[in-house]
Amino acid sequence: MRLPYRPRGVLRAAVAPGAWDLSLYEPAADLAPFVDYHWIVRWDLRGRSPYRQKVLSHPNVHLVFEQPHPAVYGVVRDVFERELSGAGHVFGIRFRAGGFRPFLSGPVAALTDRVPPAADLFGPGVVAVGERVLGTVDESDRVILVESWLRGVLPAPADAPTGVDPTIAEVAAIVERITTNPNLFRVDDLAQEVGVPVRRLQRLFAEYVGVGPKWVLRRARLHEVADRAEHGDGIDWAALAAALGYADQAHLTRDFTAAVGTAPGRYART
Repeated sequence: MRLPYRPRGVLRAAVAPGAWDLSLYEPAADLAPFVDYHWIVRWDLRGRSPYRQKVLSHPNVHLVFEQPHPAVYGVVRDVFERELSGAGHVFGIRFRAGGFRPFLSGPVAALTDRVPPAADLFGPGVVAVGERVLGTVDESDRVILVESWLRGVLPAPADAPTGVDPTIAEVAAIVERITTNPNLFRVDDLAQEVGVPVRRLQRLFAEYVGVGPKWVLRRARLHEVADRAEHGDGIDWAALAAALGYADQAHLTRDFTAAVGTAPGRYART
């Protein structure tokens, strides 16, 4: 089923060229423990200048079927940038926080800020799958094709009778609590709220998410600031800074500027 919303973090989405489009698709129920959603980006900029899209990344791993070959994108700690030119499309799988761990022999942190070819993790057969996906016209058919392939490569943990590592759900729930509650500011507070010692929380995030809980907490606040700036008018930045746990407005401005490259007030105006 096609999802009706656009994810947070797509910067300046309102001023993107009309020939650039994003669709999201809900995963099948049996893949939902691992997959957040599928996404398809299409663009036709023929006769126009290239467009550089920036995304304030989330704590998720993506598998992207694209040219010249499929690739796995670990969590990007800086702003992710992609230049679009000519015409084309890509198909991506956004895994749940923790949901990519079954495909690895080690911690997800090993992928952070890296983009290895998907064949390094899934074997050369994934290249042929990518060609079929990109060559399929109907988007729903692409989703069916990708999910059929994904079921065939998904390893089942020997110690999980249901076929799903229970820690994935635990980690995903903690990350969701952070991302839906930007009023959580400190790792200590998070650990107390979810009932997990700080040291174990840090180990869980390195093993399953790829970045530490402090980074996820900070990124959730930045997503909130960017969302307010994108849709708000006449924002009281001092009040927003206080609500999000910043020491003052200057602290919020420095944090946002360091991540996005422009001050939040200027971002909102442009």
